[in-house]
Amino acid sequence: MQENHSRSAKNVLRGLHFTRNKPQSQIVTVMRGRIFDVVVDIRKGSTTFGKWFGTELSEDGPSQLYMPHGFAHGFCVLSDWADLHYMVSERYDPQDEGGLLWNDEVIGIIWPVSDPITSLRDLRHCKLIEI
Repeated sequence: MQENHSRSAKNVLRGLHFTRNKPQSQIVTVMRGRIFDVVVDIRKGSTTFGKWFGTELSEDGPSQLYMPHGFAHGFCVLSDWADLHYMVSERYDPQDEGGLLWNDEVIGIIWPVSDPITSLRDLRHCKLIEI
């Protein structure tokens, strides 16, 4: 339905983002650079609710990750720069976006950066217990 591009510098951490009511699946592809990509299961009633999975993606491979609706997504950049391409199943709707705090201790993601660069928006996301 929609394609997006993002470019981020080393140590930038984005996320954890999700859609609330309009189901959106996505495929993220690293076109240039290297990232640590993370998904968190936020499907209420799921046996893996609150669990996370992280993997390194790079232009050298593997380079893609598929995320169905019901997962929060985030990443941090490990190379000097990273260009990501997103294919998403629904158009972006700012009224439908949500976010989890990237360092929520209940989720316990082990990020490979010690002092990430985050946006003010991402610093204001809620904790898992709040959703």
